[in-house]
Amino acid sequence: MPENSTPAVRLLAPSQVAEILGVGVDEVIALVMDGRLRGMRVGAPAQWRVEEASISTYLDDQAEEARRIALWHQSQTASFPELWGTGIVRNPD
Repeated sequence: MPENSTPAVRLLAPSQVAEILGVGVDEVIALVMDGRLRGMRVGAPAQWRVEEASISTYLDDQAEEARRIALWHQSQTASFPELWGTGIVRNPD
């Protein structure tokens, strides 16, 4: 029997994903529709399922986005005296 080198894909119900992420089921479906989570409709009648591996990818993306936003906010409040001056106005008298 040949070895199957492809790992098995574990599919979760939207309610399971919602519990993991701490969001509502509707938001999980919206994330799938936006392509931020990998999911598909399977079975008859078709029901949504989400690839378990895509959850960690989504969380990594969220952490990176938060990191970049924090860095941006830091850069907006940073002091650049060489660009903006010292803020002290001196009278030439």
